[in-house]
Amino acid sequence: MPSMTVLATTAVPPSLRGALSRWTVEVVPGIFVGTLSARVRDELWSAVTAVVGEGAAVLIHPAPTEQGFALRTAGSRRRVPVDFDGLTLIRMAAPQAPNMLAKNEQRPR
Repeated sequence: MPSMTVLATTAVPPSLRGALSRWTVEVVPGIFVGTLSARVRDELWSAVTAVVGEGAAVLIHPAPTEQGFALRTAGSRRRVPVDFDGLTLIRMAAPQAPNMLAKNEQRPR
């Protein structure tokens, strides 16, 4: 049975956005919404993960969980989903450290 699906993308190739817009509506840039069967949803997600590259994507769809939805991610994201006793929580990944100065190099004053 088809169900509401939301797919959010960031910095993905234009060809992927075009492919997603065949099955969904891009309500705002990078946010795709549609009523999809599980088979179509899984095929679209396979296409997303194959070409996401340096970008990122999040797929949200109904599921028989306590929260009523499932979450999938692809690409590099600062927010990381974590399972906590059956609940999906979001953990913030540590920011990337700026280039460290070499041991013998001193900061300019």
